[in-house]
Formats: sequence, structure tokens, C-alpha cells
Amino acid sequence: MTRNKVEICGVDTSKLPVLKNEKMRILFRQMQEGDISAREELVNGNLRLVLSVIQRFNNRGEYVDDLFQVGCIGLMKSIDNFDLGQNVKFSTYAVPMIIGEIRRYLRDNNPIRVSRSLRDIAYKSLQIRDKLMTKNSREPNPTEIAKELGVTKEEVVFALDAIQDPVSLFEPIYNDGGDPIFVMDQISDDKQKDIQWLEDIALKEAMTRLNQRENMILQMRFFQGKTQMEVADEIGISQAQVSRLEKAAIHQMNKNIQS
Repeated sequence: MTRNKVEICGVDTSKLPVLKNEKMRILFRQMQEGDISAREELVNGNLRLVLSVIQRFNNRGEYVDDLFQVGCIGLMKSIDNFDLGQNVKFSTYAVPMIIGEIRRYLRDNNPIRVSRSLRDIAYKSLQIRDKLMTKNSREPNPTEIAKELGVTKEEVVFALDAIQDPVSLFEPIYNDGGDPIFVMDQISDDKQKDIQWLEDIALKEAMTRLNQRENMILQMRFFQGKTQMEVADEIGISQAQVSRLEKAAIHQMNKNIQS
């Protein structure tokens, strides 16, 4: 079977080599003895790691070439800092570093401005997280990071949240083959500013023509400000079913109003 040719930064990804573990250990020893060509072979032999990581960031609207180049920087850093004496696979060590490099790039290019003090805590927290991850071969929790940094757990959590990329309200979070469920479907509206249209007499009349379950769902969603998940829990069906019933009920109401 032939692979489809896909070029990123002029690299034909279908022809990228794959290094076996024993070969990599030999190359690492050669590199640490000063062999520059061994380092280059290690980079080329692990570019597939970068490709696998950048797929996680496909929905960010960034150019793939840019992400690939940034990921390669993370790969080279992991190659230069990898310790053969640690009982850990290179990929296990490299992937978090590649992800970290890409996240730093995305944060630095984020148009939303965060205060300098928050950024400082966030970046120091990320550095400590990387250090603890390398030391313990697992993701540290906010309490461990806060202890190392000398701040409270809440400060760490708040700072890291502040530099996260914004998420579109229309980003799908679940799809069971029917209508997708979006982020906005998970958010309740306490002020209920968008339900004023339901107060119109014609719309209330249209609601009375719905069956009992459809009427209940719309009452809970638009009058009580509940999320689809909350509605699903209360009436004992799945969130996907709530989404479909809600859309069908609104469609039926529109037909009733126009008739």
C-alpha cells in the first residue's frame, strides 16, 4: 500500500523514516560523543512524533507549517536533553516537550492580553510542570506545582486558566451520528435574555401544541435556564436525545406559528 504524499515545510511526510529503539540508543551515544550527523538522523527519524502531536491542534486555525516548525524545536530540545540513563522511552519524554513548545507558541500569539504577573506565574508553573514531569514521569497536580513555586494552588490554577486559548461557543463537543452538541449547549443562561421571544402570545400558543415532553424540555431550557445535560439528568434520557427533541420542538413551533 502506498502512502499519500503530503508535504509540510517541504518535507514529504510519506517518506519519513522510523527509527527502532536500539538504533536510537546507538545514535544518542554517538551524538553525546560529538557526532553531529547522529543528531540530525535522530531529528529526521522522529519527525513522525511531531506530525502526531500537531494533529491535536488542527482546530486552532494555525498554519500547519508553522506548527510543524515549532514542534520540531520541541523535538530538538528533547533530543538534546534526553538522558539515556532514565528508564523511559524517548517518545514518552519527547511528546510532552513538543506539546509544551506548541502551546507556548499559541499563547505568545494569542490576541487576548493577560496581565504580566499572571503570565509570569503561568510560565513558571509550566516550567516547573515540565521539570516535575521529567523527574517523576507523570503529570504533576496544581498543588505540587504551587508548592515548588511558593504560591497557592488557586493562583496556579487561575494563572494557567488565564493563558488558555478561547473556545468557540459553536465548537462541537459530542456527536453520536445525529445533530452535534456544541459548547453553547452546555452553558446555562441565568439572565435569560434570549428567551424574551417566548413571552410572545403566539409563541406560547405554539408551545401548547407540543407534546408533554417537548413542552417540558423547552420550559426547562429557555424559562429555567438549564443546560441540556441538566435536562437530560432530570427526565432520564441522553443529552443527544434532548438536543434532537429541542430542535424538533422549535421546528414544530415555527410551523405552528406560520400556519
